[in-house]
Formats: sequence, structure tokens, C-alpha cells
Amino acid sequence: MKSVKITPTKLKGQISVPPSKSLSHRMLICACLAEGESTIRNVDFSDDIIATLNGIKALGAKVRCFKGNSSNGTYDVVVEGNGFPEIIQDTIDCMESGSTLRFLIPVALLAGKEITFTGRGRLSQRPLDVYCKIFEKQGINFYPNTGGLPITLTGKLKPGRFYVKGDVSSQFISGLLFALPLLDRDSEIMITTRMESRGYIDLTINALKKFSIQVVNHNYEYFRVKGNQRYKPANCRVEGDYSQCAFWLVAGILNGDITCSDLDPNSLQGDKSIVDILLQMGATLVVEDNFVNAKSSQTFGITIDASQCPDLVPPLAVLGALSKGNTKIINAGRLKIKESDRLKAISTELAKLGAKIVELPEGLEIHGLDMLEGGIVDSWNDHRIAMALAVAALRCKNPVTIKNSNCVNKSYPDFWNDFRKLGGRIDEFQLRK
Repeated sequence: MKSVKITPTKLKGQISVPPSKSLSHRMLICACLAEGESTIRNVDFSDDIIATLNGIKALGAKVRCFKGNSSNGTYDVVVEGNGFPEIIQDTIDCMESGSTLRFLIPVALLAGKEITFTGRGRLSQRPLDVYCKIFEKQGINFYPNTGGLPITLTGKLKPGRFYVKGDVSSQFISGLLFALPLLDRDSEIMITTRMESRGYIDLTINALKKFSIQVVNHNYEYFRVKGNQRYKPANCRVEGDYSQCAFWLVAGILNGDITCSDLDPNSLQGDKSIVDILLQMGATLVVEDNFVNAKSSQTFGITIDASQCPDLVPPLAVLGALSKGNTKIINAGRLKIKESDRLKAISTELAKLGAKIVELPEGLEIHGLDMLEGGIVDSWNDHRIAMALAVAALRCKNPVTIKNSNCVNKSYPDFWNDFRKLGGRIDEFQLRK
């Protein structure tokens, strides 16, 4: 198990923000469903994206990858789709990617053949009950029927009216939106609770539009999807990821001067709200075109509603722990079913560093301090927890050791390299069990 030891220091410089993982998943799946060649530029081969690439290959897409022209080590991916999924491999290993699993299940069910989805880590514990209820009503066979992995499916998705909770995971809704346009009749998705993570639904609908698929969104209360549509090939570039940018902006505020580039100021990403939240907390930010600069500055605690931006909670918890006054994070209960129980993980590990933080049933309450102490913490095998703890180390009196640090490969394989490029002092070592 790899670990890193971080010695507190100032970070300074510019980072080309990694491409959005959320958009990469969506564009690759749309390309798989189009008849002909599509090119998706600026793709980062994180573990989650590799899982989706392997998944679309299993569904009949042909994939070629080329080194991109950008300086951030990304790739251009050419996807040749058949216009309709064909199961050419009967097992899809989703690794630890919830997006891969929940997006591809309805797509695979279009083919009407038996297929098995597997995974590892906490993915097997993350709920699939939304789909299981749909399967039961549609006569789709699945086993085991406990909602875990592996799960084997036999049957074919049929058009109709689908009732889905809006406060569990938007990924279920997106998965249906990918598949329903290819059915032979119209369908509707009815949202039965308050819709959370609306930004992710916007990303899905926008990606579908790029590939000539139309969805009617009725104020996030229900979605109407016409049948007999056809995906058409497209050429797209993946924009920078605001959820990854958040870690660097918080790092700059705590102890640095960091400029993040390749950010679309008109992005539909829900995590773009990081800029407004940081400004509300009093941070010194400069926002220009596709750049955001964050400098060391005093911030103040506020109440943050995380219902539309749950991935921002780990870095914001770190900033709250080092802001004046109290920070309260609310409506974040869904973080309990992520790669880790993120509310418990971030509160437990920040407390080890000396933070005054309390886990609430649906959020966090934090009393800010000027500095943290440092020490040994664990990533909980969660990429966002590891990156948040690395940022927290910048304002510690003593070094911070993060166990299982290579979990960042799930979304940001170059995180530790970028940390060093900005002046971070990191020692990597293999921790004996």
C-alpha cells in the first residue's frame, strides 16, 4: 500500500485542470451509441474512464486512442459505434466506477442478451435498488436480487413510464436517458422526490444534444424522451473539471498562489459553484475567461447547501476547518454511499489532524482554527478524501502522512505529480502491512 508524507509548504504556479470525468463518461457512451466515428478530445485515462472505455468495447464499439496535442498528457479517443449496442463480451468490469455501472446497465439491456456487471471495492455496496424495481416491473431477470455485485441481467428494456427518486443518485436518471431514445416508443421519467445534483442531469442532456438526441426537461419533475431517435457521430472536446479544480483553489487560499486554467466560464457543471462559494467565504479569487486564480487569504465560515454539489464537500470541509468562525455543511446525506462514507471519512481524518469537526446525520459542523497539527491519516481508499487531506497538510504545523495515497488514480492519476510541480514537498513510500 503506497503512502505519501507531505511537508507543509506554499504552493505556487499554474495547473491545467484535468478534463471533466463526468463529461468524459457521457461523451464516450454517446459515441458508442452513434453509427460511425466520433472523436472525443482531451480525455484523461483515470481508472474510472478506463472502466467506461472497456465497457463500451464490450458493447460493440471500436476504440482507438492517440496522444493529444495539449501539454497535460491527455488523449484523443476515436470511437466507432454501430448505432445500437451489441453485446460482444458477456461481462463488464466496472472496477470502482459508479458512473460506468449505472450508465451502462440500461444501455446493455437494449440488446436483450444476458450480461454480467462486476466491480470491486465499495462499488458492490452502492445501491442499485432503483434499477431493481424497474427490472421487476419490466420482467427483466436479475440475480442475485440483493442489489450487490456481481449482477447478471437477462431481458430487454422496454419503453414506458419510469418512477425514479431524485435524491439517491442522478446516475440512474442519466442511465435511462442514454437508453430510452433508442426504443421504439416514447418514454417518461417521473421524479418522485426533490431533484438533487441537477447539474449532472444538465451535463447528460447537453451531451445527448451534441449527438443529436433530444430530451424534454419539465423543470426536473419529469423528462419526456421520444423513441426511434438515432445518435449521430460528433467531435467534442472535454472541458476542465471544476470538481478537481476545487482542490487547487482551496490549496491556493490556504497557503499558495495557484492559477487553474482550461475552465469553461459557461460550464453546466454543478461544481462550478465552487467559485461562488469561495467568494462568499471571503476568498481572494481572480476570475478571467478560462482562468481562476486563488491566493492566500482569510476566509470565514458560512452554511453550505451541498445538495447540488456533493463532490465539493471534502475540499470545503478542509477550508472550513481553517476558516474563522463556524462552517456548516447541510443536505449532504448522499455522501454516505460514495466511494467511502465521506461524511465519516473526512470528519474522522480531519479530526486526527486536530480539526474541530462534528459529523451530523446529513452534514458537518466545523469550528475553524488557524492551523492544524498534522499526523498520520487514511484515505479510506477514496480519491477525494486523499486529495482533500493533501490540501489540509498545507496548513499543518507538522508533516502529514496519507495512507493508501494511490487511490487518486480513480479520477486524477497525475495529482501527486501536479502537487510537486506547484512546489509541494512529497515523499512517497510503500507502507508495510
